[in-house]
Amino acid sequence: MKLAIRASLKYRLPQPVDLMLQIEAANGHGQRVLDAALDLGAPDDIVRTPSAAGICDPVWLHTEGQLVADYRARVAIDRPDPDLAALAAVPLHRLPADAVPYLNESRYCPSNKFHAFVERRFGDHDGGAKVARMRDWIESRFTYVAGSSDAETGALDSFVERRGVCRDYAHVMIALARAAQIPARMASVYALGVDPQDFHAVAEVFLDGDWHPVDATGMARASAMARICVGRDAADISFLTAYGAIELVDQSVAVAEVVEAEAE
Repeated sequence: MKLAIRASLKYRLPQPVDLMLQIEAANGHGQRVLDAALDLGAPDDIVRTPSAAGICDPVWLHTEGQLVADYRARVAIDRPDPDLAALAAVPLHRLPADAVPYLNESRYCPSNKFHAFVERRFGDHDGGAKVARMRDWIESRFTYVAGSSDAETGALDSFVERRGVCRDYAHVMIALARAAQIPARMASVYALGVDPQDFHAVAEVFLDGDWHPVDATGMARASAMARICVGRDAADISFLTAYGAIELVDQSVAVAEVVEAEAE
């Protein structure tokens, strides 16, 4: 599958500010960027830095007045939809070093508070089968409500309220998986089927020696999403981080399947 992606951001900057932008689709790990263009106007300074996770290189800007960013890309997705129930958990002592940090609690995912619930509710299952049951439990019991959470809302808040947006669903999924001793992280993605269309957040779990996307909202499929970046939780994957005051003017995301004409 090929996706055509466009993201446009416009923000007012009352004073000079440093910004970190993460809106470019990553290359590799089940996807290939066929072509892409990022127009940032004329910022005072721009630096591209390698990501610690090796996925997505954040763009740092120093500018004032306004931020106008326009990103366009075509991305080929080579990633199948995983059969989670068929995937085995990796024994902890055999985890690769870069997966181990994703067993631990993070700012929005206090997984240690979910041990008793996970054992009681999902203790009869293992590995990917357990993850699939967690995903289905969240999707069936939570209500997607735009504006129902904010930058302070964590997995425990969402678990209690049983509602939220994509980042809240992902935080709960991650916290439950980590509580079951399965490495889990958060990914920002462009995906078909997301309503309303926006920068989308999903969980990723480490099973059978690889990372597999899991969308507890039920809106996005692994085979129809382009990963942007990954991290411990929403604090690491924000599409725009401002180290100063900024004001939203306009923002839009569009994702469509590229339908190629058949040869005559």
